[in-house]
Amino acid sequence: MTQKLLTPYICTMTELREPHKVLERSGGNPVAVLKNSQLVGYFVPAEAAQQGEPRRATLDEVMASLRKRRDVNQPVLDYLKDK
Repeated sequence: MTQKLLTPYICTMTELREPHKVLERSGGNPVAVLKNSQLVGYFVPAEAAQQGEPRRATLDEVMASLRKRRDVNQPVLDYLKDK
C-alpha cells in the first residue's frame, strides 16, 4: 500500500541520531521519518509547531460545522444510540 507523505522532506531512523542535521536539511520544515521504507511518523521542529496561537471555535462555528456535516454524522449517531 502506497502512503502519501505530507511533506517533501524525509529522513531515516538512523539519520535521526543527528537531528540537528535533519532540521538543517529541511530548513525548519516537518520531516517524514521512514523505517524500512515505511512511514513511522513526522519530526516537527518547534518553530513549525509554534506558528501562531491556536484559537477556539465559536459556538456559531461549531453549530455551522455540525449542520454542514449532518448527513455524514447522523448515521454514526443513530448507530451509537443503541450502544
